[in-house]
Amino acid sequence: MTPLRLGIIGCGTIGGAHAQAAAASEQIELVAVADVQRPLAEKMAAAHKVETVYSSGAELLADARVEAVVLALPASFRIELGLQALRAGKHLLTEKPVARSAEEVRQLISVQGDRVAACCSARFHFLESTRAVTDWIDQGKLGALRLLRCRAIFPAGPAPETPPPAWRLSRELNGGGILVNWGCYDLDYLLGISGWRLRPQTVLAQCWRVPSTFADTVAPESDGETHIAGLVRCADGIVLTYERGEYAAAQAETSWEVIGEAGSLRLQMTPAQEKEILFFEGSRANGTIPQTLWTGSESYMDIHRALLEDFATAVRTDRPPQTTLSQALLVQQITDALYRSAETGEAVEISET
Repeated sequence: MTPLRLGIIGCGTIGGAHAQAAAASEQIELVAVADVQRPLAEKMAAAHKVETVYSSGAELLADARVEAVVLALPASFRIELGLQALRAGKHLLTEKPVARSAEEVRQLISVQGDRVAACCSARFHFLESTRAVTDWIDQGKLGALRLLRCRAIFPAGPAPETPPPAWRLSRELNGGGILVNWGCYDLDYLLGISGWRLRPQTVLAQCWRVPSTFADTVAPESDGETHIAGLVRCADGIVLTYERGEYAAAQAETSWEVIGEAGSLRLQMTPAQEKEILFFEGSRANGTIPQTLWTGSESYMDIHRALLEDFATAVRTDRPPQTTLSQALLVQQITDALYRSAETGEAVEISET
């Protein structure tokens, strides 16, 4: 397969992860990088022997050598650059969250045409453990699904030594707080392992800002939530419950679970050493029997490289990437509904259109 000629717009931390993954892959040729802070772009280019450096995304998009582009910058800047990239005939891999609203995702879909557009919220689908879980559910081992659950709580630590980034908990710059920073991963993961068959209908949620005790943990102007809890009722009696929090005065917990009529899975979405996925099988003779479905060790570097290679393969073979814009739209519709419910205190309906 001919290597995909890639450009990266945004040369901060996550842009650096993309560049490192591109350098490690024979399927990618990194031909240009861009950042409004040109020294960042020059540093990345030097580290990975990239000859072409631009001071803006528009300049990179005008480069005819660039077949595809990664947008590795805050969400407030991604939508316009994403539209420009697709209109310029470039294939698009966009960081998460893909947008700040479902309407912005629809704008991207409206100009996509025959270009491949992929979403970085798919990262955790490339883990071996996720593939094992997805196959298990697809084979019907759990029976009819009843409940999918995520609870991920991280306690507050000591006072930060460096100023927190202003964009991370900004509704204007990033679309929100912990829900858009991590919820897109959680929702993409749970919807993906269930085959994207869930049809969300009604959402009820509550958000909270950072506790006053830990206010110095976030940038002073932050207006995004650090803790959210919600319930999503889907068609066919399936329920998705969701809670994620950071900077919390609470004990750490990370767990993902899928419960069906015939069995359940206790999961871990993120990479870890000595990771274990458990299957609990219902048996009339023996009750509920636990067994190990999968064990192994995984790393974050694996998912960064796999994400880029899935994107490159999708471009070269004309097949969909792991998470398409249409699937990202469903994630964003749930996200928007969670926010609206938290703001109004009322249940919010999700349309299938």
